[in-house]
Amino acid sequence: MKLDDIKISKAIIEEYMDELMDYLDVDVAIGGGGPSGLTAGYYLSKAGFKVSLFERKLSIGGGMWGGGMMFNKIVVQEAGREILEGEFGVNCKEHEKGYYVADSIEAASTLCSKACKAGLKIFNLISIEDVMIRNERITGLVLNWTAVEMAGLHIDPLTIRSKTVIDATGHDCEIVRVVQRKMGPRLMTETGEIMGEKPMWADRGEASLLENTREVYPNLYVAGMASNAVYGSHRMGPIFGGMLLSGKRVADLIMEKLR
Repeated sequence: MKLDDIKISKAIIEEYMDELMDYLDVDVAIGGGGPSGLTAGYYLSKAGFKVSLFERKLSIGGGMWGGGMMFNKIVVQEAGREILEGEFGVNCKEHEKGYYVADSIEAASTLCSKACKAGLKIFNLISIEDVMIRNERITGLVLNWTAVEMAGLHIDPLTIRSKTVIDATGHDCEIVRVVQRKMGPRLMTETGEIMGEKPMWADRGEASLLENTREVYPNLYVAGMASNAVYGSHRMGPIFGGMLLSGKRVADLIMEKLR
């Protein structure tokens, strides 16, 4: 068969636009394609919810790809291993009691693949620049191309509607920061504002992560490192079990809300 360059372009444009149109109105919109966002998207999509994930970068997987200081290995504890190996099928080797090591490339690529096959729709190279709020509830996201943001171009964004939103944008908790900037001290924290991330302490950070995975503003949930940043807990470094557990927990919380 002789290839037609225009038909190739037409196939890409039409298929992408069809999917984007279909996902303008969803049950759950996730900001951030790291391990917590992917895990949340996997469980929610597997349960039959319509879920989209928006990642500002080209690649999906967040900090998991680089392991620790570019040694492409990650550590999970027993509870994290049950998700990573038991649910996703990623091989985990016990290095010493309670410390399981996985290949970061296998882990990141498998999470992405399994989430997509479960029904999660991922849009990469898209940034979340604002939120939609009606009656003091999050009702959607305001999106633009990451390239527009990076170039500092004055290009108006587009919007999507969502029943719930998950901020899984990591240390920067970008969606929550937008809400704080626009709405003032109205977050569901002790101060009503983002409390800020504390220095690395893996034990404390992992222990507090699940407690901090919750609704932070009506219809807006935080997961992964965004949770600890919002609620003033420690960062954890290259141990990822808490990220996976946080993704599953936020999925469970939203499923309970939407059912």
